[in-house]
Amino acid sequence: MNRKQSLMLGVALLLVLLANSIFVVDQRAVAVVLEFEKFKSAVPAPGLHFKVPFAQTVEKFDRRLLTGTETESIPTGDQKTLNVEYYVKWRIADVATYYRATAGKDLVVGDRLMKVVKTSLRDVLGSRSLEQIISGNHDQMDEVLLREAQDKARDLGIEVADVRIENLSLPKELADAYFDGIRADRKRQADDLRARGNEEAESIRAAADSEAQTTLAEAYRKAEALRGEGDGKAAEIYAKSYGQDPEFFAFYGSLNAYRESFTGKRNVLVLEPKGEFFKYFKDAGSGK
Repeated sequence: MNRKQSLMLGVALLLVLLANSIFVVDQRAVAVVLEFEKFKSAVPAPGLHFKVPFAQTVEKFDRRLLTGTETESIPTGDQKTLNVEYYVKWRIADVATYYRATAGKDLVVGDRLMKVVKTSLRDVLGSRSLEQIISGNHDQMDEVLLREAQDKARDLGIEVADVRIENLSLPKELADAYFDGIRADRKRQADDLRARGNEEAESIRAAADSEAQTTLAEAYRKAEALRGEGDGKAAEIYAKSYGQDPEFFAFYGSLNAYRESFTGKRNVLVLEPKGEFFKYFKDAGSGK
C-alpha cells in the first residue's frame, strides 16, 4: 500500500514538474523567460517550449499591431500653439530589447513610445509656420513623422508601422484671432478688387458716353445735311412746278395753309369769307 501511494505521489510530482516545465506561445504572442525575476531568454516563435520548473517563469506579450492615441499641445515655428490629435500603430519587433527597455509594462511602453512620437512632432511642426502647416501637405508630414519615429523606436524593440495626424486645431482664442485676421485680409482684397472694378467700370462708361456723343453728333450732322439737301430739292421741285402751272401751285399752297390753320385747332376763328384766303372755298370747280 505504501509503495502504491509512493508511486502515485511520484507520478503526481512528475506531472507537476512536467506542467511547470512546458509552456505554449500562441501565434499572436511573443514571450520572455525570467529566472528568479531576471531576464533569461526571449521566445519570439510560437509553439511548445520548455523551461526550468519553479526557477523560471514566462511572461507573454501581444505581437499583433497595436494602436496608441494621444493629444498634445505643440508650438509651431511662429510660436502658435496647436492641439494635435495623432495615433501610432506599432508592434513588438525584438522582444528581448522590448523587455529590457520597458520591463513589459504597458504604462512604460505607452509613455516612452508617445514621448518618441511627441519629440518627432515637435521637430516637424516646430520647423513650420502655422500657415505652412494648415495649407501644407499633411501626407508628407506624416511620412517624416513615421521615419523619425521608426528610427527612435528601434531602441525600444518596437516597429512603428504608422504615425498619422488625425486632427489639428487651435485653442479657441487663437482660432478666433487667426480667422478674424483671415477674414480681414479677404475683406481688404475684396474691397481692393471692388474699387478697381468700379474704376474700370467708370472708365468704360465714360468711353461709351464719349462714343455715344460722337455718334449722335455725326448722325445729327448727316441728318442736317440730308435735310438741307431735301429742302433744296423740294424748293427746286416747287420752283419747276410753279413755272409749269402757277394756278395749281397756288391751289396746293392754299390747301396746305388750310390744313395748318384748321387741323388740331381748338380756338374759333371768325373771318369774313370774302378775303383772298378763302379764294378756293368760293368756287372749287372754277377756282374763282
